[in-house]
Amino acid sequence: MEGCCRGCMPCLKRLWDWIWPELHYPSPTIPEIRTVSGDLRIPAPRKKPVQLYAALFDFEARSEEELSVREGDKLSVIEKRGEYVLAKKLTGTLESGLVPANYVALVQDEFAKYKWYYGNINRQKAEKLLLATQNKPGSFLVRISESHSDEYTISARSDKNVFHFRIHRSTIGAYFVSDKVSFATLDELIRYYQNNPRSLGCPLDQPCVQQRELFDMEPWERPREEFQLSRKLGEGHFGEVWEALWTTKNQRVAIKMLKQEDTKLDEFVKEVHALKNLHHPKLIQLLALCTRGEPVFIITELMTKGSLKSYLATPEGQVLTSAHLIYMACQVAEGMAYLEDRHIVHRDLAARNILVGSELECKVADFGLARIIKDSVYTASRNTKIPVRWTAPEAALHQRFSVKSDVWSFGVLLYEMMSRGKMPYEGKNNKEVLEILASGYRLPSPSRCPPNIYRMMMECWAADGSKRPSFHALHSQLDNIYSRIYYKTIEV
Repeated sequence: MEGCCRGCMPCLKRLWDWIWPELHYPSPTIPEIRTVSGDLRIPAPRKKPVQLYAALFDFEARSEEELSVREGDKLSVIEKRGEYVLAKKLTGTLESGLVPANYVALVQDEFAKYKWYYGNINRQKAEKLLLATQNKPGSFLVRISESHSDEYTISARSDKNVFHFRIHRSTIGAYFVSDKVSFATLDELIRYYQNNPRSLGCPLDQPCVQQRELFDMEPWERPREEFQLSRKLGEGHFGEVWEALWTTKNQRVAIKMLKQEDTKLDEFVKEVHALKNLHHPKLIQLLALCTRGEPVFIITELMTKGSLKSYLATPEGQVLTSAHLIYMACQVAEGMAYLEDRHIVHRDLAARNILVGSELECKVADFGLARIIKDSVYTASRNTKIPVRWTAPEAALHQRFSVKSDVWSFGVLLYEMMSRGKMPYEGKNNKEVLEILASGYRLPSPSRCPPNIYRMMMECWAADGSKRPSFHALHSQLDNIYSRIYYKTIEV
């Protein structure tokens, strides 16, 4: 850089290209879709922080290219290189180098076990909780950021006020409030500020005390007279979805209607009670219930474009490009990865149970028959209704459901999306579907499906469930593919 003019744009560009020689981002290639309501745009990919890994064993570097690590060291893995990974330390020296791939393991952000973690609640709700009489100055909670779903916010009470501090993520995956100090995990960050209250300017003494009413069923139970049905949004295997007006709140909502004959009410209430505690931007948020009388109502937030199945059948849905569809599928995989971490199996993942918003935001819906599984596999009762076309063979034949059977269903969902709503195994009945699957048959690639997406479908349909990818892997692959399409490095 000799002779540099100390800041001119050409020199800065040369420096950037020297540091990151492979990262060139030309103008995007995603076409806008003209609709009656205006242009349908999708956002540029956000630069995701690298996932957090931990060293499983000590490793001594044998050359300058390798990196010495100790068991438990937190690392970000930049890329895989054969039997090695290029990793960077997140604490201490911040060195980078090659480490044997089998010496490291992915660390999931599992915050649900912490009393201070409140998931996907908004700023107003956080303030209401912290200012309740049960809480004193120094009470705090951590919630998902309303504007950035991969970042978090600390909400802390000081006397009669509540202050909010954004927790950012660096490009190597570290957490920080101030760029002067960063941490490998969210737990480490919270413990630091608990021990150093002056650094934050507000003490973090004890987690917010959850109000008892949030765990009681009664506040969730509402009279069905409060809801005025307006139009049918879609229909799934286990019930219909309607748009409605919640009259007492003057709020548009969506209502999932279940017949009591399809579920045992006492079991259903227990399951919904557990599922109320699931909070993620890619999951439909539960708002209320009507379990007295028939049909049972599950009231959730409203997604204006309705179910993905019905949306794909519209003129707008038919002209979506592969890039738009990959963007939407990536969101579904993100929501399912959250359930995967919590050992929850959905059992009815399909386009009819994905809801779509005005900006193509997608959320996983229909948890009425989801199960929290203590083991890796949940065995359903013999009289359980099963959507065979979307169900893995081991689940359809032997009622053995798992996260991996949900992965199979995700492959069928990808087929629905890439075929713009075509019925899987069209022209065949359920018995014939099971027979051809047993013979090794798999759905063919839709006519406008990119080859790498069809390969992903085939991986989801591996006969051996253990060989199917995880939802975290699927989300990562889809996110990478979408980024490469957006920045013109691949064509579809």
